[in-house]
Amino acid sequence: MQGQPKVVIIGAGVGGLSFAIALKSRFGFGNFAIYEKAGEVGCCWRANTYPGCSSDVEIHWYSPSSDLNPNWNKSHGLQPEIQDYWIGLAKKYGLYSHLVFNTKVISAEWDDVHSRYDIIAEDGLTGNKTADTARIVISAVGILEIPRIPYEIPGLQTFKGISFHSAAWPQGLDLRHKRVAVIGNASSGAQFVPSLAADPSVQVVNFIRTPVWFNTRPHIPYSDTAKWMFANVPLVMRLHRAYIMFKFDWPSLRPQSAAARERHRQALRQYILDSTPSRYHDYLIPTHPPGCKRTVADSGHLKSLSLPNVALNFDGIEHIVETGIFTKKGKASCFLDVLRNVMYILKGEVLPFDIIVYATGFMGDQYPMHVKGINGTTVQGYYDAHGGPTGYYGTTIPDIPNFYMLAGPNTGTPASTLFVEEVQVSYALQLVTPVLDGLVTAFTVKADATDAYNTKLQERLAHGVHTQCYSWQRTSGTGKAFNPFPWAVTLWWWWLRRPNWAHYTVMDGEKWVRKRTTEKMFGVVKVSAFALLSLAYARRAVLLPLLYERLWGFGKTIV
Repeated sequence: MQGQPKVVIIGAGVGGLSFAIALKSRFGFGNFAIYEKAGEVGCCWRANTYPGCSSDVEIHWYSPSSDLNPNWNKSHGLQPEIQDYWIGLAKKYGLYSHLVFNTKVISAEWDDVHSRYDIIAEDGLTGNKTADTARIVISAVGILEIPRIPYEIPGLQTFKGISFHSAAWPQGLDLRHKRVAVIGNASSGAQFVPSLAADPSVQVVNFIRTPVWFNTRPHIPYSDTAKWMFANVPLVMRLHRAYIMFKFDWPSLRPQSAAARERHRQALRQYILDSTPSRYHDYLIPTHPPGCKRTVADSGHLKSLSLPNVALNFDGIEHIVETGIFTKKGKASCFLDVLRNVMYILKGEVLPFDIIVYATGFMGDQYPMHVKGINGTTVQGYYDAHGGPTGYYGTTIPDIPNFYMLAGPNTGTPASTLFVEEVQVSYALQLVTPVLDGLVTAFTVKADATDAYNTKLQERLAHGVHTQCYSWQRTSGTGKAFNPFPWAVTLWWWWLRRPNWAHYTVMDGEKWVRKRTTEKMFGVVKVSAFALLSLAYARRAVLLPLLYERLWGFGKTIV
């Protein structure tokens, strides 16, 4: 690999590892480095260690197609199992020798003279800065990189107890006999609240600003027989994976009438009402349509609301004080602290807590590092100029050469994020390969192609549900919808199965153009030859029997 261009991958999560695995397994390419700010691979599966953390999507579709695993324990994988799986893949493909741990890339700037990125990285342990260069940069940080702490709540930093974001759960935290406030009720909170409440000595109060829609998502164990069939019967595991994909994607493939959407809404409403105590019914039904915010997978959360050590609070938070949370004025509700035999009135008064957990999501509209391309264009600058995160199929950005994002803008689907990223990996590799082969210096997506795609995208979103509520998926909560992909992932795969080369500017691509021209000509020759041979065979198949019939019949007459 000596002399080949270098690739730098930023982030050792499932996307970054998938790209590295593809470089090694498909091309035998080894001139790459993976910068990871933490001390281990896995990204979200390394960071999110809160109790009950699991995949929302069924795990066989959350596994790379190159390395399906027949031994998953349940339909939805738990965090430790998923993390171990990705550590195993990193070892299998020899990726640890390429990994630079505890090192965060803080900038990458394109050098026009040398046609490469000058990269500055910072050691998270010592603060020392190091320099690197790369012809190609893969951004595998995703769109949910920076945890969102609600600093807008007055007094947040005055709390004297333990407080943290759910993505930074302290190892070894002892919750026994503790009063725990959970702020937020989306995917993360819905997963760990029932796990906390399983211990009756833990008192949990969940503060909810906006209710969300839930659907059932039970974790179904796989039997030993099923695991054996996945491992030993050809195609069974892949057919099972295809079935999961079809099940998730089918609703997006067929247009839904207004009546069908209303039936779906009523079904979700009834599910929530059937699964929760009646005292919460007036508060738990959202006013926004299903799909505007992410529908939360319920694997025990709603059932846990009936436990005596769990309470919901809808009055809002006025401010945080040293000993707990002061609620806003609102309709009163009662909460019995069974440990202390004290009844709290959850209205406009201080509620004491030992721990506050912020299940408040992530900041999705900010790119977490400085990346500069040509003409002074930066990733964040491009985002700002277009009203929020924007890209060409969530993968490339105009004037940022040889820069490819995984899980970039508008790649969010209800389906498997890993599948979305696998499609992007295959797409980006088709652009990366000519550069690695020395046929091209760089590819840059054109601005007009990017604008045309985003016009179509935003028109689709404007006529859907994604703009009908306040959401983290919109710039500043109410602006541009920068995260949802509003079509079926089958269409995503189809659109990205190969690049539209007319949408890219090629730098120093004369060799590549000649090669493509030769390949096209050879392809035409092959098709023409096949057509001529087919025609000749067809004529032969028709003429020979006629000739034989005539000769045979003529001979019979003579005799």
